[in-house]
Amino acid sequence: MASVEREKSSQKEKNLFFHGAKFQAKVSFFTFVRSKQLFFMKGNRLQWFKTEEREGRNFVFDPLRKRFVLLTPEEEVRQKVLYLLVEHLKVPAGLIAVEYSLKVNGLDKRADAVVFGVDGRPLMIVECKAGSVPLTQAVLEQAVRYHSALRPRYLLLTNGTVTYCYQVEGQSISPLDHLPDYGEMSGEAHE
Repeated sequence: MASVEREKSSQKEKNLFFHGAKFQAKVSFFTFVRSKQLFFMKGNRLQWFKTEEREGRNFVFDPLRKRFVLLTPEEEVRQKVLYLLVEHLKVPAGLIAVEYSLKVNGLDKRADAVVFGVDGRPLMIVECKAGSVPLTQAVLEQAVRYHSALRPRYLLLTNGTVTYCYQVEGQSISPLDHLPDYGEMSGEAHE
């Protein structure tokens, strides 16, 4: 019964997002320890997924913000995506802003993460949702609103299980069948 429900939910997600670019992350970083044990991975000199418990609540160390943050389901997804960006897609850690503040139609908003080029221009907006939150048209519309303020070339939406990536050119939003690495994001020639 549960698999039928998941299949129906999955079909709804496929029908959204311009019929495109749903793909499962193939890297094992989406397996994350949800226990009170200390678990961390070192890569590229950053310490990832170090957790600690304080007053009955779990915290995870964010190596980009250089502090412990409450380990909510959304934060778990954000940490996995940050790891993916830095360790696999080769985004320089210093060019990622986490919980980036912006104004949209005069309202204060916050993008989960923004990737910048070396020239300071935004390259990608990352919008994370908890694993239990389906990626709906409303999530895409949220990212598009953020896009209106920053004008990056890419939008990345994920709930840790399902990931969508889009390339934006002018008024056109096209789904991608892959995640661009930093060279592609920044327009550098690479093989």
